[in-house]
Amino acid sequence: MAEAAAPAVPAKGTRPEGAQTEADASRKVREMFTEIAPRYDFLNHLLSLEMDRVWRARTARRLWPILRRPNALVLDLCCGTGDLAFALARGGAAQVVGADFSHAMLVRANTKSKAHAQQAKPQPAVPMSFFEADALRLPFADASFDLVTSAFGFRNLANYESGLREFRRVLKSGGTLAILEFSEPPPGLPGDLYRWYCRKVLPKIGGLLSGNPNAYKYLPASVARFFRPEELASLMTQIGYGSVSYELWTLGSVALHIGLRT
Repeated sequence: MAEAAAPAVPAKGTRPEGAQTEADASRKVREMFTEIAPRYDFLNHLLSLEMDRVWRARTARRLWPILRRPNALVLDLCCGTGDLAFALARGGAAQVVGADFSHAMLVRANTKSKAHAQQAKPQPAVPMSFFEADALRLPFADASFDLVTSAFGFRNLANYESGLREFRRVLKSGGTLAILEFSEPPPGLPGDLYRWYCRKVLPKIGGLLSGNPNAYKYLPASVARFFRPEELASLMTQIGYGSVSYELWTLGSVALHIGLRT
């Protein structure tokens, strides 16, 4: 694990094409995910060559000391169709809830949750709870959660600093924040191949199968504009998180950041 040690960086947020303000950015991101929701899971697995399942499972393993606590409360933000939330809940004792601002994504998360509950052994379980909520204005009380997570959603926030402050607000003292996000690999042949795939191949396949080519052009563009891992770690430290660290996976294309609410 690399310890956070980087110069200060300015806060910023995603800006889809045509967005001039934070409100514009939020609206465009919500509309985009609403449009691609029907094929979202299929394309996630296809375009990542099933690695997205591996990354979520690995994140859950890293957080196991919290997830095994029967009284722990976990919030998965920007949860989409719920894949990380399900990975966090699998085999653990903590109560996991999900939140996202895309209604279309949550419809699918709830459908999957009911199916998971029916398949639970030895008897059907209670479906997981999902809430429609903006990650920048959460409807939860201060110091509510032991763990807050986000997988591949933080990058889509209209204001990263505001997001980190809001996440910190709902965390209990000593609680953990875990952000799993894409990252630009370092220069070199593996990184160049990754960038070629993301910028030339992924948009064509994603656009063709989803019916929304702009959404899958936005993905690699948003990654290229996003913080480098050391920059995000530095911002987390500035906001007030302690023991901030990150680890890089899959040739540096994915980073898991972890910090504590001090």
